[in-house]
Amino acid sequence: MARQHHDYQREGNPVGYYVPGMEPLVDRGNTLLLCHKNLKNPKISQKPLLDDTFIEVSWDGNIIWEWICSDHFEEMGFSPEARKTLAREPGMVGVGGGMGDWIHMNCAALLGPNRWFDSGDERFHPDNIIWSGRHTNVMGITDKKTGKIMWQLGPDFTSTPALRKLGQIIGQHHVHMIPKGLPGEGNILIFDNGGLAGYGAPNPGSPTGLFNALRDYSRVIELNPITLEVAWQYPPDISGIPRLLDPLVFYSSLISSAQRLANGNTLITEGSHGRIFEITQQHEIVWEYISPYYAKKIKAPLVYRAYRVPYEWVPQAERQDGKAVPRPNNSKFRVPKAPRGRVFAVVKIKRGTT
Repeated sequence: MARQHHDYQREGNPVGYYVPGMEPLVDRGNTLLLCHKNLKNPKISQKPLLDDTFIEVSWDGNIIWEWICSDHFEEMGFSPEARKTLAREPGMVGVGGGMGDWIHMNCAALLGPNRWFDSGDERFHPDNIIWSGRHTNVMGITDKKTGKIMWQLGPDFTSTPALRKLGQIIGQHHVHMIPKGLPGEGNILIFDNGGLAGYGAPNPGSPTGLFNALRDYSRVIELNPITLEVAWQYPPDISGIPRLLDPLVFYSSLISSAQRLANGNTLITEGSHGRIFEITQQHEIVWEYISPYYAKKIKAPLVYRAYRVPYEWVPQAERQDGKAVPRPNNSKFRVPKAPRGRVFAVVKIKRGTT
């Protein structure tokens, strides 16, 4: 059993969503899978680990390449405090089932053709793999030929002026390079969840040092992988404490994603609330959907990741004509008249009040 989880990519398209001229192969080609593997690695902890691995599988089902995450623990640069916490408590939570889900990878994708490699930077070879380790606040690019980590962001976000300006990334999802042919190509798109993640010295929010980085709002970041400068982000104003008082704060502490569209807009999945919306570069919301389907155990409309795809990718679906939807006047919105014997109330809440 492959024990595949979270992500996979088909040959022909590096990221799994629509890119002009990059069609995923459906009748041949290889598949990149993100999988689990049980093992022990005393460099991390004496406890059993639920490790992550990449495997590439041929069309015939043969494993032709494998990369095991824990083999590269020493390359990731954890501080002495983080290593102590990892040894004591390597993510013994949630889906680990009694095992240390120490890094909890949640995405893996090929870089694909890109301007950095075209200009001579070997770190960004199209065959290299970009990934995200949610529990560690680490993102990296693995060299397909050598297995070494050629580019990394995290776990330390204080060591350089560029990192301090970027700010702490926490529990991130759907880290990928915007493919060639889409606006922003070559930049890296990250859904920076916030919530809690990381290993380090204990603090008031984390008495044991497990998941010691905390923040209660999310952001979507598009950054230059060379300079780490932010090219675009949502929300536009990340100003710390004032945002924490915003009753309409953008926040999904788990799952979630961001897709760059051909028109330059970004499709964002605020996964905790089942909210999917398209936003322009100027931060105007032009389309929005909230899933009505609730997970039974968690009792929330969770959506892990959403993509917009062309009709050509779903040939069995009937093509629909586009229809403009009039913009509603929110100040005049009213709930439809309730059935007899039931009472509904519409309450107007002033922004910034409790």
